[in-house]
Amino acid sequence: MITINQAFDAGNIEVINAAEASDIQLNIRRDSNSEFFQWFYFRVNGVRDTPLSMKLKNAAQAAYIVGWEGYEAVASYDQQEWFRVPTEYIDGELVINHEPECDSVYYAYFTPYSLARQQQLVGQMQCDTLCSLEVVGQSIQGRDLDLLTVGEDDGNKKRVWVIARQHPGESMAQWFVEGLLRRLTDRDDALAEKLLSKAVFYIVPNMNPDGSTLGNLRTNAAGVNLNRVWGKADRETSPEVFYVQQKLEATGCDLFLDIHGDEALPWNFIAGQKGLPVDEAILKQEADFQVHYEQVNPDFQSVHGYPAKEFSGEALTLASSWTGDHFGIASMTLEMPFKDNAGRPDPECGWSAERSMQLGASILYPIAKHFED
Repeated sequence: MITINQAFDAGNIEVINAAEASDIQLNIRRDSNSEFFQWFYFRVNGVRDTPLSMKLKNAAQAAYIVGWEGYEAVASYDQQEWFRVPTEYIDGELVINHEPECDSVYYAYFTPYSLARQQQLVGQMQCDTLCSLEVVGQSIQGRDLDLLTVGEDDGNKKRVWVIARQHPGESMAQWFVEGLLRRLTDRDDALAEKLLSKAVFYIVPNMNPDGSTLGNLRTNAAGVNLNRVWGKADRETSPEVFYVQQKLEATGCDLFLDIHGDEALPWNFIAGQKGLPVDEAILKQEADFQVHYEQVNPDFQSVHGYPAKEFSGEALTLASSWTGDHFGIASMTLEMPFKDNAGRPDPECGWSAERSMQLGASILYPIAKHFED
């Protein structure tokens, strides 16, 4: 008998009918206290050598319908190795077709990054003499907001802030941060050693632990989009931003990076402050940063991306815009695809956790060049 389960960390699916393997009907559950939805993650059991056709019936009402075009779901038998499976968007439904080789298989919107893995990583990092851990506050549901500081802030070093996963369904952002952290703490990496001699890194691996655990795409437990409340966050509905922003203001910041994923665009790119009332010298710094990133990792590019921002009061409620304006610094949002990277496609895995980690490790070079320049 086929069974479907989503009762685990980041799980999200609603079963309409699973009586026939060839016509499994599902819905994606909405974010907590919100109309957003697109992230899914579930386990199907009793399906070895069984051709499955799973229809996500409400795909046409998802937050980013254009995200389904050219998209393929990821699957795994062991939650270690994830691969793409045939997926089509047909008549308003997302249809996943797959014949599993094992009795049980997981399907997800992107490779999940579990709270357990985060806790393990944070524990490992705090044991490294290069790194220290501070809990800056708690989320709405009482989960810790971890801040890892890599390097020693002696009052003279540049301060680099990196935050990830304000939008909890964008799990590639946390894989990116793991890659960055592991390279920063590699004693054999000459660039990391040189950079830490002149800079200290403040890194928040997961800005939204409630949303990521609940299986949300975009919001926290209160239904708040955290990347729209900077400068006006409060303890009741957006404590995640409130406490991190307090710490950010206390330390100061010389370079800010907010790590995300984009549902629609099959590219890695950066959205800077172009279009906002920003000094031309800062815009040039952001443009140079992208050139240096392209030089070290061809998975990154600067041709495709978002149009320039339109200045408004709401624009400054985004993390990178608020921070750039507040400190008068280069401040950027990095986006990665849920799909494949069109500039360097991988038919088997598409854009993946592993490539996200490599992109995270690679960002040390443009950061180093930024402070040299």
